[in-house]
Amino acid sequence: MKTLKLLLGFALIATLFTSCYTDEVYIDNYNPEPSISLNQLLNSYELWYVDINETIGYGETPFLQMAFTISFRNGTLFANNNLVGFGSQGNGFGIPVGNYDAYDTILDVNHVIDGFETFDVYQINTNTIELYNPYNNTSYFLKGYQRANFDYDYIFYDNIHYFLQEYEAWEKTYTSASGDINEFDNENYLQFLAGGNDSEFRSSQDVGINNPDNIYWDYTGVYGVNNIPGNMYLKTLSLNYDSYGSEFFELSVVNDALVRLFHTSSGTTYEFSGRGYIQYLKTAEGKKTKAPKMRKFKSERKENTRVSSRV
Repeated sequence: MKTLKLLLGFALIATLFTSCYTDEVYIDNYNPEPSISLNQLLNSYELWYVDINETIGYGETPFLQMAFTISFRNGTLFANNNLVGFGSQGNGFGIPVGNYDAYDTILDVNHVIDGFETFDVYQINTNTIELYNPYNNTSYFLKGYQRANFDYDYIFYDNIHYFLQEYEAWEKTYTSASGDINEFDNENYLQFLAGGNDSEFRSSQDVGINNPDNIYWDYTGVYGVNNIPGNMYLKTLSLNYDSYGSEFFELSVVNDALVRLFHTSSGTTYEFSGRGYIQYLKTAEGKKTKAPKMRKFKSERKENTRVSSRV
């Protein structure tokens, strides 16, 4: 009996040692599949939405601050900087804005206006990456989408105040027969200004001005665009004049160059057509456009504690 127990004991010990050895050999020889390269990661999605409100740090990288989406296509960087033509311009990619090189975890960008920028790239999850600029200690977070499942309409209507800034002026081209006579009947041009506090507007009583630069602006003030609960496609627009009261409208977009304003107090409907489209990059002659809009933050920015991993 003792002999049998000893034999069983040796057999058990031998089995345990064999098992441990087998596990150890497996671990030592385990070679996981290599992760995808940075170029493959950047090309895994057709559009990268710049989620501006997730930005961490107090610096600014102009071309990212301006863009709604960027795309990496065979060394050429594309961006949707404008809401006019959003979803159709460049087959949804936007316009080429520079070149890029991606290696290891580094992304180098040569922008046609802003020049050279470099980033450390971190993959946050399956469709989110962080672009960390070590020179201004600021991180931008980009979410990946394919064009087929990207909600262009949502981005357009969520940022509609920028759309209003993309023309040098809006000319009144229609006034409904219905509605009470009111002071706004006399105003024929509106302008929504980019930069500054991002909410300034001007209005004019001029008539038939072909060049927006020649418009005389009679009034100034600040404007606000707000949501109407349950209707993504309808907004409110308030014009708060410096010299007198305010005007309130329901704002709807007819197309990329035409908006409809329903004046709530008088019941009058107006239509305004965009004049002097501003493309936020440069003209065909290579000249820079007027000062571009920079997307503002809807929430307070946080200090970036990221430390560059570069050696």
